[in-house]
Amino acid sequence: MPRGPSRPEPAQCPPDEVRTTTPSVPRAGTPQVSGGGRWSRWVQPRRAGPAAPGRARREGSGAAPAMLRGLARAAAQRYGAPRPRGCGSGAGVPVHQVDLRSDTVTKPGPAMRRAMAEAVVGDDDYGEDPTVRELQEKAAKLLGVERTLFVPTNTMANLISVMGHCQRRGSQLLLGQECHLHVYEQGGVAQIAGVHSHPLPDLPHGTLDLADLERMVTRGLGSPYHPVCELICLENTHSSSGGRVLPIDYLHQVHRLARSYGVRVHLDGARLMNAAVALRVSPARIVEHCDSVSLCFSKGLGAPVGALVGGPKDFIEGAWRLRKALGGGMRQAGVLAAAALVGLADAEEVLLRDHQNAQRFARGLQELASPICSVDVAAVETNVVMVTVDGLAPEELCRRLRAVSAAEVAQTGRAVRVLLFPWSERSVRAVWHRDVSAQDTELALRKWQERPSYITPPPPCLLGPFLPTLGAKPSSKAPAAASAGPLLPARAICSELGS
Repeated sequence: MPRGPSRPEPAQCPPDEVRTTTPSVPRAGTPQVSGGGRWSRWVQPRRAGPAAPGRARREGSGAAPAMLRGLARAAAQRYGAPRPRGCGSGAGVPVHQVDLRSDTVTKPGPAMRRAMAEAVVGDDDYGEDPTVRELQEKAAKLLGVERTLFVPTNTMANLISVMGHCQRRGSQLLLGQECHLHVYEQGGVAQIAGVHSHPLPDLPHGTLDLADLERMVTRGLGSPYHPVCELICLENTHSSSGGRVLPIDYLHQVHRLARSYGVRVHLDGARLMNAAVALRVSPARIVEHCDSVSLCFSKGLGAPVGALVGGPKDFIEGAWRLRKALGGGMRQAGVLAAAALVGLADAEEVLLRDHQNAQRFARGLQELASPICSVDVAAVETNVVMVTVDGLAPEELCRRLRAVSAAEVAQTGRAVRVLLFPWSERSVRAVWHRDVSAQDTELALRKWQERPSYITPPPPCLLGPFLPTLGAKPSSKAPAAASAGPLLPARAICSELGS
């Protein structure tokens, strides 16, 4: 979720006509570590040495995995848990799910799981975990900073950064009114750090007006009434603006303005690697205009957990103490750092593919020329597509694209479920990630195209007794049986009417 809420609630499978079962084979096309890319030499993870005698892994035994799969199926049946790759009508037609709610929904692939299992670990709270140290050293080189610190989440990374820069209670923080730190992190800077955040209007590109920024920075100087600004926070890429990339020249102007008044700049770089790929520059080229940075590993980089804070040596030493105070100190965290190293190793290749798939989807949706759904193709700069919805509630659009009907299976020979995130009262968000392939992108477009009743409702004169099936209020004259019918696409409705 935006970035929205970082971890949206799982979408519950609707009581569709097509029931789901779980495929027993792994999904084809999951990207593996390629070792390529301009940044890979900094981030290739080291492997653990040979296992000690008596500790060798048992290969070829399928009993334990089979038992775990059986337990998972039993739990899903008992508690009604959604099965994301579920599939199967009475005829056994598989349901293929394309999950575009967020890039936080990724699952570790085989290479990442293997690296986690084989990671060399130690007590990171004592600074003794070699895999965590490796990640921190390689990330520091990648970002062009003196030091980095591994933390559980990017929310904690942002909070630690604010606390490190704003050490006086009542200090002022300037940021965008729609940025993640202000909207989706529970006001932690006020709750915990005692920092007063002052939001400024976001411009369409995710930037802040420089004149407004300077006016607010200078207002507290020498004033006994106004809070004193100590920090400016920027977000790159900017989630609420649809993954827009902040121009490097703009970052330079903000940093120069801040330094002229003794103010520091923190960059919320949860999707910093997406920005670097879009700009075709190294991440360090972006970070050089900031005093501290955060980077999330559990979004486009595909790790299950983890983030880091980057900055000068003395700043990171203070960040270590703050991490401890916030409960973020971890012990054998190398199993998590190993996943982050794998995610970084193929980041350039994977994120570029995500961007291309998002742009392909945006162009395809524009070509449909729907009067209800529209997209600004020029605004799709990274892996996020914001779809404007008119004449239909975004939640209803999401529900319909998530549903799989018997009519769809009969007409197309397949069942596809597309998950989107209802972003606002007039928009839905789709986010591409390493678990969504080019083929998935085409399937999502076909779902949109093949079910025009979702996007372009047929003329009312053609609907008659089928109005209830399209979510409209039933007429008092409509047959009672109509409301129980399946959700039919427009072409199926025309067929039923003999047109």
